[in-house]
Amino acid sequence: MSLENNTIINLYSIIILFIILLHCIKTENKELLYNRIYLLMLKTVMVLLVFDIFSRFDGQKNMLYPLLNQLGNFFIFGLSLLLPSLFLIYVHCQIFTKEEKTRKLYIPLIALNLLNLFFTVLSQFFGFYYSIDQNNIYHRGPGFFIPVLVTFILLFMTFAFIIANKKKFEKKYYYSLLFFAFPPVLSIILQIIFYGISLMLNSVVISLLIIFFNIQNQTMSTDYLTGINNRKSLESYLESKINSITRRKTFAAIIMDIDGFKKINDNFGHNEGDKALQVSAKILSDCLRANDFIARFGGDEFFIVLDASEQKDLEYIVNRIKKRTEKYNESGEKKYKISFSMGYAVYDYNLKMGSKEFQKHVDLLMYEDKGNIS
Repeated sequence: MSLENNTIINLYSIIILFIILLHCIKTENKELLYNRIYLLMLKTVMVLLVFDIFSRFDGQKNMLYPLLNQLGNFFIFGLSLLLPSLFLIYVHCQIFTKEEKTRKLYIPLIALNLLNLFFTVLSQFFGFYYSIDQNNIYHRGPGFFIPVLVTFILLFMTFAFIIANKKKFEKKYYYSLLFFAFPPVLSIILQIIFYGISLMLNSVVISLLIIFFNIQNQTMSTDYLTGINNRKSLESYLESKINSITRRKTFAAIIMDIDGFKKINDNFGHNEGDKALQVSAKILSDCLRANDFIARFGGDEFFIVLDASEQKDLEYIVNRIKKRTEKYNESGEKKYKISFSMGYAVYDYNLKMGSKEFQKHVDLLMYEDKGNIS
C-alpha cells in the first residue's frame, strides 16, 4: 500500500476515534475502570496510527525519513501488546464489578509489555524483531512472529474468557465483545500472507466503533451494577416528562430505598450488598410495564416514573411491588429479607414543579414512610 493511501486511511481512522473520544470525555463517568480503559484503548490506537504512518517511509532516503521510519517501527513493535492487554482488562471489568479483582491482572500484563519493549530495544542492535538497512528499507527479523503469536494468545484468552462467562453478559454485549478480535485477527493473517499490507489498526477502529455503539453508548445511561437506568438518564427523562404533560395526562413517581441495607453489608459483606441491589432492581422491574421507567437513584435508592395520572393507578403499582417483595422473601432464597420505604405522588400540573423540586417532594414522602416503619 502506498504512503499516500496509508496516510489517508489512517487520518480518517484518527478523526473517527477523536470524535468518539470527545464524546466519551464529555459523557462518561471517569470513576468507572472500564470507561477509563476504553478511553485508553482509543488513545493507544490513535497514537499507533500516527506511528504507523511514520513506519511507511520505507525506502525514502530524505534526511528526516529514516528517523521517522525508525520511530514508527520502534513504537509499533514496542506497544504491540498494549492493545490486546487493555482489551483483556476491559472484558474483565465488564464481568466483575470489583475493580480490585481486575487490578490483579496489571502486574503480569505490565511485565509482559515491558519484556516486549525490551526485545524491541534489542532489535535496534541485533535485528531480532526487525531491522532497517542503510537504504532505509525495513526487513522482518527471526523473532517477527513472537509479538504476533503473543497477541493471538492474549486475544484467545480473552475470547475464551468471554465464552466462559456468557451468562453474565447481555446478548448484545456478548456478541459485541466476541466480535472485537475478528477484524484485527483477519488483518494480521492478511499481513503475514501479503507482505506490505497492514490494516490491523484500521480494523481495530471498526471493533472500537462496535463497542462504542453497543456497550459504551449504553453504559452512559445505564447503572453498571443493576443494569437499569442511572441517575443521569433519570434527570433527562424526568425533564422531558415534565415538559410533555397536560392537564389531562400527567405522570407519577415512586422513590424508594432498601430497608436495613447497611446491616446487609455489615452482616453479609459488600458482595452480598451488591446482590441485594441487583435483586431489588429485578423485583421492581418485574412489577412495571414496558413504558414505565426505572433508575438507580444512588446508593440503595431507586426511582420509578409511571404513566399514571390517577392516584389509584399509582397505588396499584405500589401494592404490586409490596406483594412481589413479600413473595420473594417467602422463597427464602436469601438469609435476609428485602423491603422498601417508599415515597410516591402523582405530578400536579398546577404546581409547575421542576424536576428537582418534584424529586425532593417524593423524597420527603419516602422519609415520612421510613419514619412510620421505624
